[in-house]
Formats: sequence, C-alpha cells, structure tokens
Amino acid sequence: MGTLDMNRPSSAFWKDKKVLITGHTGFKGTWLALWLNKLGAEVAGLALPPATTPNLYQLTGLEEDIQSHIADIRNPEEISNSLRDSQPEILFHLAAQSLVRPGYKNPVDTFASNVMGSVHVLDAARDRSSLKVIVMVTTDKVYHNREWLHAYRESDRLGGRDPYSASKAASEIVISSYRDSFLQEHEIAVASARSGNVIGGGDWSVDRLIPDAVRAWQKGEAVRLRNPDATRPWQHVLEPLNGYLQLAERLWDRPDLAGAYNFGPNLTETATVRSVLENARQAYGAGETVFETPPNDALHEAGRLALESSKAQALLGLMPVWRLEEALERTMSWYRAQYHGSDARSLCEADITQFEGCT
Repeated sequence: MGTLDMNRPSSAFWKDKKVLITGHTGFKGTWLALWLNKLGAEVAGLALPPATTPNLYQLTGLEEDIQSHIADIRNPEEISNSLRDSQPEILFHLAAQSLVRPGYKNPVDTFASNVMGSVHVLDAARDRSSLKVIVMVTTDKVYHNREWLHAYRESDRLGGRDPYSASKAASEIVISSYRDSFLQEHEIAVASARSGNVIGGGDWSVDRLIPDAVRAWQKGEAVRLRNPDATRPWQHVLEPLNGYLQLAERLWDRPDLAGAYNFGPNLTETATVRSVLENARQAYGAGETVFETPPNDALHEAGRLALESSKAQALLGLMPVWRLEEALERTMSWYRAQYHGSDARSLCEADITQFEGCT
C-alpha cells in the first residue's frame, strides 16, 4: 500500500496507476488531473466541454497530457465506452450539476445528471474487471439541514430542500445501494466524499462567491452579496483533493474502509460569506462590496452549514494543511498573477508543490 507521507498523496502509489476522472474539464476535476499527472498516474477523463470562458482546463493545456473523452454522464453508452477504452483501476466521479441556483432553474436536468449520472457510472463499473476503487464525490449539502450549531457527521440524516441538495442526497443512496448490492461482491471498494465549499485559482463558475468577486473587481465594479451572514466550511481546493487521493490509496488495500467521508476544515475555520469576502478583498488589494437584502421571494439557500471531519482524521490520518486566511491569500494571488499574464498551469503546479511540502 502507498504510505502516507506527511498526510500527502504517495507518488510511489500513483505512478503508472490508470485513473479515470469524470468531470475532468471542471474546476476541481482539472486540479485533480493536474495533481495526478504530477504524481505519475496515467489519467483519462470523461466530461462535457468546459462550461465557462475562460476555463482552467483549456488554460492549463491539460488535454495534451491525458486521454480525454467528451461525453455526457446522462448517456450510459458513452460512459461504458469510456470505461472500456481507459480500463481504469481507480475512478473519481466528479461530473455533476454542481450549483444550487441553477438547480432551481433546471431541476429535471439536475436530477438527471446527479442521480441517474451516478447510476450510469456505477452500473458501467460492474463490467470493468480492472477497477478496484471508486470515489464518488458528492457535497456537504447532502445532509437534512436543520440550521443547527453542530457540525454534520456521516451518520446524520440525509436530505435536501433545494433540487441540487436533494439530488446529491439521493445519489448517496444510489452509491450505498450499488456498493452493497453489486460492487462489493466484485471486490470494488466504493466510497462517497462530501466536501465543503472550495476556493482556489481558476474557478470562473457563475454564482460562486470568489469567482463572482474576481469578475466584478477586475471590471472595476462592486460585487453584490445576497446572504452575507450565511456560514460555510470554506477550504482550498487542494484540501479535499488531498482527501480523495488518500482515501483511494487506503481503499486499495483496505476495502473494508468503504463508506461515506466528510472532508472539511477545522470547525473554527467555518466562516460567514461577509468575512470571507472581506479577507478576499484585502488579499486582492482592491474591490468594493455591496450587501443586498434578499427579496421576500428569494430562492431558499441554507444559512448555516458545517462538517465534522473526525472520521477522515481518525481513519486516514488527515488534518487540514492551509488555514482559511492562507487559502484566501493563495487564491487571490493566483487570480492576480494570472490576470497579469502568468501561466495558469505553472501557478497551479506551484500551489500543489507548496501544499505537498507543508508539514
């Protein structure tokens, strides 16, 4: 088994491993593919074309280094073909409709992508003898949110009021069913990974706090906030990716560790939208913010959310590496440098190297 070196991924483990990432053209998928490529893995990807312009996938030139399949997880035949062609040993499923507000606008597509997409991926995995480990990435929003003070644990009730949260909670039930009914008997270890809100350079998604702020500030405009007092478990994107990679390493020889895992910051790092944006503005060195009162008919979004990550700490030896202040500084430095002409891939690889070297 790959050893846990300072609680970072092991290059000895990942070298020449065949890995398939669904959603590799997205923000987190691109960061994960870059890291795996650096570790020496043989990476393939399955995803729709990048959803934004600009986007991190194209800026990093990643398509030159991996086997890319442009495909839709709502199409089971395309998924089966991609798995057959890539013959992965480890699969990371990140492809999804990943935003709350678009889930209200297109609930059918959200459920189709997040529930049936998971079904199609897991069902195709039943026929792949090469597979040993599957990490299915969901979200911190899979829990029935009661707006209480305690952080949610893996054993807490699943649920979701909005279509996005509900679809991800439903996908957790799908994952558990396929693990217990089919994949366990094929000796494929299946885990779900629930992570908090991620920040980091190269995210240009709409309706995400930092990308919205960067877009506004680069235009000399003020960013407008709907819910400044909402709290979330913020963390740099490399934190949960570190968790996914090490979870896969452990599952390789310890399939009995299969199950659900939270990946979030220390509870003291849970922060309001207002405080995160103010720290981001200071790190960026410019920008204005306007706090708006949501209308009475505003779409519902959870006010408070925190994750309890003691399971990952106990079973995987994981501890957060970068505090929120440093994560924000690195994120805003990335955007500043890229805006002024620095190479996106070099910026990402520098962050990965810094993260790996932290003690």
